[in-house]
Amino acid sequence: MFKFQPKIKDGLITFDVNDQITKSVTEFYEIEPFPNYSSNEDKRTLLDKGDSNDLSRKLKEFIGFNKTFIEIGSGTSQLSNYLAAGTNNKIYAFDPTEPALRLGYNFASENNINNVIFVNADIFDDIFEDQTFDFVWCSGVLHHTKDPYLGFKIIQKYLKPNGYILIGLYNKYGRFRTFLRQILYKIFGRKLIMFMDPYLRTLDKSTSQRKINSWIRDQYEHPVEQSHSFDEVIKWFDIHDIEFINSIPSIGGDKNNLYFNKNSLGRGNLASRVFSQIKMIFGRLGSEGGLFIMIGKKARKD
Repeated sequence: MFKFQPKIKDGLITFDVNDQITKSVTEFYEIEPFPNYSSNEDKRTLLDKGDSNDLSRKLKEFIGFNKTFIEIGSGTSQLSNYLAAGTNNKIYAFDPTEPALRLGYNFASENNINNVIFVNADIFDDIFEDQTFDFVWCSGVLHHTKDPYLGFKIIQKYLKPNGYILIGLYNKYGRFRTFLRQILYKIFGRKLIMFMDPYLRTLDKSTSQRKINSWIRDQYEHPVEQSHSFDEVIKWFDIHDIEFINSIPSIGGDKNNLYFNKNSLGRGNLASRVFSQIKMIFGRLGSEGGLFIMIGKKARKD
Protein backbone atom coordinates (compact mmCIF):
# COMPACT_ATOMS: atom_id res chain seq x y z
CA MET A 1 0.00 0.00 0.00
CA PHE A 2 2.51 2.67 1.17
CA LYS A 3 6.03 2.91 -0.23
CA PHE A 4 7.30 4.47 3.00
CA GLN A 5 6.56 3.93 6.66
CA PRO A 6 3.97 6.51 7.76
CA LYS A 7 3.37 8.03 11.17
CA ILE A 8 0.03 7.87 12.95
CA LYS A 9 -1.12 11.14 14.49
CA ASP A 10 -4.43 11.11 16.35
CA GLY A 11 -6.09 8.88 13.76
CA LEU A 12 -4.44 10.41 10.68
CA ILE A 13 -1.81 8.62 8.60
CA THR A 14 0.84 11.31 8.11
CA PHE A 15 3.92 11.95 6.01
CA ASP A 16 6.11 15.04 6.20
CA VAL A 17 5.19 17.78 3.70
CA ASN A 18 8.39 19.56 2.65
CA ASP A 19 7.78 21.17 -0.75
CA GLN A 20 7.62 24.97 -0.39
CA ILE A 21 4.85 25.54 -2.95
CA THR A 22 2.73 22.80 -1.37
CA LYS A 23 3.38 24.38 2.01
CA SER A 24 2.18 27.78 0.74
CA VAL A 25 -1.06 26.16 -0.45
CA THR A 26 -1.58 24.28 2.82
CA GLU A 27 -0.99 27.47 4.81
CA PHE A 28 -3.62 29.18 2.64
CA TYR A 29 -6.22 26.48 3.39
CA GLU A 30 -5.36 26.29 7.09
CA ILE A 31 -6.99 29.72 7.53
CA GLU A 32 -10.34 28.71 5.96
CA PRO A 33 -10.51 24.97 5.10
CA PHE A 34 -12.43 24.33 1.87
CA PRO A 35 -15.16 23.27 1.51
CA ASN A 36 -16.22 23.88 5.09
CA TYR A 37 -18.91 21.93 6.97
CA SER A 38 -22.09 23.68 8.04
CA SER A 39 -22.52 24.04 11.79
CA ASN A 40 -25.49 21.62 11.81
CA GLU A 41 -23.95 19.05 9.45
CA ASP A 42 -24.34 15.38 10.33
CA LYS A 43 -24.38 12.07 8.48
CA ARG A 44 -28.03 12.39 7.50
CA THR A 45 -27.70 15.92 6.11
CA LEU A 46 -24.49 14.96 4.31
CA LEU A 47 -26.24 12.04 2.63
CA ASP A 48 -29.24 14.20 1.73
CA LYS A 49 -26.97 16.85 0.22
CA GLY A 50 -24.96 14.28 -1.72
CA ASP A 51 -28.03 12.43 -2.99
CA SER A 52 -29.62 15.66 -4.17
CA ASN A 53 -26.52 16.48 -6.24
CA ASP A 54 -26.67 14.73 -9.62
CA LEU A 55 -22.90 14.46 -9.94
CA SER A 56 -22.10 13.01 -6.50
CA ARG A 57 -25.08 10.64 -6.57
CA LYS A 58 -24.13 9.23 -10.00
CA LEU A 59 -20.48 8.94 -8.90
CA LYS A 60 -21.52 6.85 -5.91
CA GLU A 61 -23.60 4.60 -8.16
CA PHE A 62 -20.69 4.31 -10.60
CA ILE A 63 -18.27 3.16 -7.89
CA GLY A 64 -20.61 0.42 -6.68
CA PHE A 65 -19.48 -1.77 -3.79
CA ASN A 66 -16.34 -3.48 -2.49
CA LYS A 67 -13.99 -1.10 -4.33
CA THR A 68 -10.96 0.96 -3.37
CA PHE A 69 -11.28 4.70 -4.05
CA ILE A 70 -8.96 7.60 -3.34
CA GLU A 71 -9.87 11.29 -3.30
CA ILE A 72 -6.63 13.17 -4.02
CA GLY A 73 -6.88 16.62 -2.46
CA SER A 74 -9.91 15.83 -0.32
CA GLY A 75 -9.80 19.04 1.72
CA THR A 76 -12.34 18.56 4.49
CA SER A 77 -13.28 15.19 2.92
CA GLN A 78 -17.00 15.78 2.52
CA LEU A 79 -17.07 13.76 -0.71
CA SER A 80 -15.05 10.93 0.82
CA ASN A 81 -17.39 10.73 3.82
CA TYR A 82 -20.44 10.79 1.54
CA LEU A 83 -19.07 8.03 -0.70
CA ALA A 84 -18.15 5.88 2.30
CA ALA A 85 -21.47 6.19 4.16
CA GLY A 86 -23.67 3.16 3.57
CA THR A 87 -21.11 1.24 1.46
CA ASN A 88 -18.44 -1.38 2.00
CA ASN A 89 -15.91 0.48 -0.15
CA LYS A 90 -12.52 1.40 1.26
CA ILE A 91 -12.20 5.16 0.78
CA TYR A 92 -8.94 7.07 1.13
CA ALA A 93 -9.11 10.82 1.80
CA PHE A 94 -5.73 12.33 0.88
CA ASP A 95 -4.73 15.94 1.49
CA PRO A 96 -1.62 17.91 2.53
CA THR A 97 -3.55 20.31 4.81
CA GLU A 98 -3.83 18.68 8.22
CA PRO A 99 -6.48 21.02 9.76
CA ALA A 100 -8.80 20.46 6.78
CA LEU A 101 -8.28 16.70 6.89
CA ARG A 102 -8.85 16.76 10.64
CA LEU A 103 -12.33 18.23 10.11
CA GLY A 104 -13.17 15.29 7.85
CA TYR A 105 -11.74 12.77 10.30
CA ASN A 106 -13.67 14.27 13.22
CA PHE A 107 -16.89 14.26 11.19
CA ALA A 108 -16.40 10.58 10.28
CA SER A 109 -15.65 9.67 13.91
CA GLU A 110 -18.66 11.55 15.25
CA ASN A 111 -21.00 9.99 12.67
CA ASN A 112 -19.75 6.40 12.80
CA ILE A 113 -18.34 6.37 9.27
CA ASN A 114 -15.62 3.77 9.67
CA ASN A 115 -14.45 2.96 6.13
CA VAL A 116 -12.47 6.15 5.40
CA ILE A 117 -8.68 6.24 5.83
CA PHE A 118 -7.33 9.79 6.20
CA VAL A 119 -3.85 10.41 4.77
CA ASN A 120 -1.95 13.67 5.28
CA ALA A 121 0.75 13.94 2.58
CA ASP A 122 1.92 15.70 -0.60
CA ILE A 123 1.03 14.38 -4.08
CA PHE A 124 4.60 14.86 -5.27
CA ASP A 125 6.06 12.56 -2.62
CA ASP A 126 4.44 9.59 -4.44
CA ILE A 127 3.69 7.59 -1.31
CA PHE A 128 1.46 4.80 -2.68
CA GLU A 129 2.42 1.61 -4.47
CA ASP A 130 1.40 1.36 -8.12
CA GLN A 131 -1.95 -0.27 -9.06
CA THR A 132 -3.53 0.21 -5.64
CA PHE A 133 -6.96 1.72 -6.41
CA ASP A 134 -10.01 0.95 -8.55
CA PHE A 135 -10.86 4.66 -8.72
CA VAL A 136 -8.72 7.79 -8.50
CA TRP A 137 -10.59 11.09 -8.09
CA CYS A 138 -8.69 14.38 -8.18
CA SER A 139 -10.89 17.44 -8.71
CA GLY A 140 -10.03 21.08 -8.10
CA VAL A 141 -6.50 20.17 -7.05
CA LEU A 142 -3.86 19.83 -9.78
CA HIS A 143 -4.39 23.40 -11.00
CA HIS A 144 -3.29 24.55 -7.54
CA THR A 145 0.06 22.71 -7.69
CA LYS A 146 3.54 23.54 -8.96
CA ASP A 147 3.29 21.07 -11.87
CA PRO A 148 -0.21 19.74 -12.78
CA TYR A 149 1.07 17.26 -15.37
CA LEU A 150 3.67 15.81 -12.98
CA GLY A 151 0.94 15.45 -10.35
CA PHE A 152 -1.24 13.60 -12.87
CA LYS A 153 1.69 11.42 -13.96
CA ILE A 154 2.17 10.30 -10.35
CA ILE A 155 -1.45 9.64 -9.40
CA GLN A 156 -2.36 7.76 -12.59
CA LYS A 157 0.16 5.08 -11.55
CA TYR A 158 -2.06 4.24 -8.60
CA LEU A 159 -4.81 2.90 -10.87
CA LYS A 160 -5.37 -0.82 -11.23
CA PRO A 161 -5.77 -2.08 -14.83
CA ASN A 162 -9.33 -1.23 -15.98
CA GLY A 163 -9.55 1.30 -13.15
CA TYR A 164 -11.04 4.75 -13.66
CA ILE A 165 -9.44 8.16 -13.14
CA LEU A 166 -11.50 11.35 -12.84
CA ILE A 167 -9.67 14.66 -13.12
CA GLY A 168 -11.33 18.04 -12.42
CA LEU A 169 -9.51 21.21 -13.55
CA TYR A 170 -10.23 24.87 -14.21
CA ASN A 171 -10.96 25.35 -17.89
CA LYS A 172 -9.17 28.00 -19.97
CA TYR A 173 -12.44 28.93 -21.67
CA GLY A 174 -15.04 28.11 -19.02
CA ARG A 175 -13.35 30.12 -16.26
CA PHE A 176 -13.59 33.37 -18.24
CA ARG A 177 -16.34 34.84 -16.03
CA THR A 178 -14.33 34.07 -12.90
CA PHE A 179 -11.22 35.67 -14.44
CA LEU A 180 -13.22 38.88 -14.87
CA ARG A 181 -14.61 38.73 -11.32
CA GLN A 182 -11.08 38.18 -9.97
CA ILE A 183 -10.03 41.48 -11.56
CA LEU A 184 -13.06 43.27 -10.10
CA TYR A 185 -12.43 41.69 -6.69
CA LYS A 186 -8.91 43.13 -6.62
CA ILE A 187 -10.28 46.58 -7.43
CA PHE A 188 -13.57 46.74 -5.48
CA GLY A 189 -13.33 44.01 -2.82
CA ARG A 190 -15.83 41.51 -1.51
CA LYS A 191 -19.03 43.61 -1.43
CA LEU A 192 -19.26 43.63 -5.20
CA ILE A 193 -18.36 39.92 -5.40
CA MET A 194 -21.12 39.00 -2.93
CA PHE A 195 -23.50 40.48 -5.50
CA MET A 196 -21.80 39.24 -8.69
CA ASP A 197 -20.79 35.68 -7.76
CA PRO A 198 -23.65 33.31 -8.79
CA TYR A 199 -22.79 30.73 -6.13
CA LEU A 200 -22.75 33.27 -3.30
CA ARG A 201 -26.08 34.69 -4.46
CA THR A 202 -27.73 31.28 -3.99
CA LEU A 203 -26.70 30.93 -0.34
CA ASP A 204 -29.36 31.50 2.27
CA LYS A 205 -29.00 33.74 5.31
CA SER A 206 -28.21 30.81 7.60
CA THR A 207 -24.94 30.09 5.74
CA SER A 208 -21.98 30.54 8.08
CA GLN A 209 -19.48 33.31 7.45
CA ARG A 210 -16.70 30.73 7.46
CA LYS A 211 -18.32 28.87 4.55
CA ILE A 212 -18.64 32.16 2.62
CA ASN A 213 -15.04 33.09 3.42
CA SER A 214 -13.73 29.71 2.28
CA TRP A 215 -15.42 30.10 -1.12
CA ILE A 216 -14.17 33.67 -1.63
CA ARG A 217 -10.62 32.77 -0.68
CA ASP A 218 -10.59 29.67 -2.91
CA GLN A 219 -11.97 31.48 -5.98
CA TYR A 220 -10.44 34.94 -5.66
CA GLU A 221 -7.36 34.84 -3.43
CA HIS A 222 -5.59 31.56 -4.15
CA PRO A 223 -1.78 31.95 -4.39
CA VAL A 224 -1.33 29.17 -7.03
CA GLU A 225 -3.75 28.77 -9.93
CA GLN A 226 -3.57 27.50 -13.52
CA SER A 227 -6.18 26.58 -16.14
CA HIS A 228 -6.31 23.80 -18.74
CA SER A 229 -8.09 22.56 -21.86
CA PHE A 230 -9.82 19.36 -22.94
CA ASP A 231 -7.08 18.61 -25.47
CA GLU A 232 -4.35 19.06 -22.89
CA VAL A 233 -5.84 16.39 -20.62
CA ILE A 234 -6.65 14.05 -23.51
CA LYS A 235 -2.95 14.22 -24.41
CA TRP A 236 -2.09 13.27 -20.81
CA PHE A 237 -4.43 10.29 -21.12
CA ASP A 238 -2.89 9.15 -24.41
CA ILE A 239 0.66 9.31 -23.05
CA HIS A 240 -0.25 6.98 -20.18
CA ASP A 241 -2.50 4.47 -21.98
CA ILE A 242 -5.69 5.81 -20.47
CA GLU A 243 -8.79 5.54 -22.64
CA PHE A 244 -10.90 8.70 -22.72
CA ILE A 245 -14.41 7.78 -21.53
CA ASN A 246 -16.34 11.04 -21.15
CA SER A 247 -16.15 14.60 -19.93
CA ILE A 248 -18.30 17.01 -17.95
CA PRO A 249 -19.46 18.92 -19.90
CA SER A 250 -19.70 16.15 -22.47
CA ILE A 251 -17.82 16.70 -25.74
CA GLY A 252 -20.64 15.08 -27.68
CA GLY A 253 -23.41 16.99 -25.93
CA ASP A 254 -24.56 13.98 -23.90
CA LYS A 255 -28.22 14.73 -23.17
CA ASN A 256 -28.74 11.67 -20.96
CA ASN A 257 -26.13 12.70 -18.36
CA LEU A 258 -24.20 9.45 -18.76
CA TYR A 259 -21.22 11.05 -17.07
CA PHE A 260 -19.87 7.82 -15.68
CA ASN A 261 -20.45 5.49 -18.59
CA LYS A 262 -18.24 2.39 -18.44
CA ASN A 263 -17.20 2.73 -22.08
CA SER A 264 -16.05 5.64 -24.21
CA LEU A 265 -18.62 7.98 -25.73
CA GLY A 266 -16.01 9.31 -28.15
CA ARG A 267 -13.70 12.30 -27.97
CA GLY A 268 -15.30 14.23 -30.85
CA ASN A 269 -13.09 16.49 -32.94
CA LEU A 270 -11.20 19.70 -32.24
CA ALA A 271 -14.14 21.89 -33.21
CA SER A 272 -16.60 20.03 -30.96
CA ARG A 273 -14.17 20.12 -28.05
CA VAL A 274 -13.60 23.86 -28.38
CA PHE A 275 -17.33 24.48 -28.75
CA SER A 276 -18.14 22.47 -25.60
CA GLN A 277 -15.63 24.55 -23.63
CA ILE A 278 -16.91 27.88 -24.95
CA LYS A 279 -20.45 26.85 -24.01
CA MET A 280 -19.28 26.53 -20.40
CA ILE A 281 -18.93 30.31 -20.19
CA PHE A 282 -22.67 30.77 -20.55
CA GLY A 283 -23.88 27.90 -18.37
CA ARG A 284 -23.85 26.77 -14.74
CA LEU A 285 -20.33 25.34 -14.91
CA GLY A 286 -18.98 28.68 -16.07
CA SER A 287 -20.88 30.63 -13.45
CA GLU A 288 -19.52 28.41 -10.66
CA GLY A 289 -15.84 28.66 -11.56
CA GLY A 290 -15.36 26.86 -14.87
CA LEU A 291 -14.39 23.44 -13.53
CA PHE A 292 -14.48 20.56 -16.02
CA ILE A 293 -14.00 16.83 -15.39
CA MET A 294 -12.29 14.30 -17.65
CA ILE A 295 -12.92 10.59 -17.09
CA GLY A 296 -10.52 7.90 -18.29
CA LYS A 297 -10.03 4.15 -18.00
CA LYS A 298 -6.61 2.58 -17.46
CA ALA A 299 -5.69 0.04 -20.14
CA ARG A 300 -5.24 -3.57 -19.06
CA LYS A 301 -1.70 -4.81 -19.59
CA ASP A 302 -1.78 -8.24 -21.24
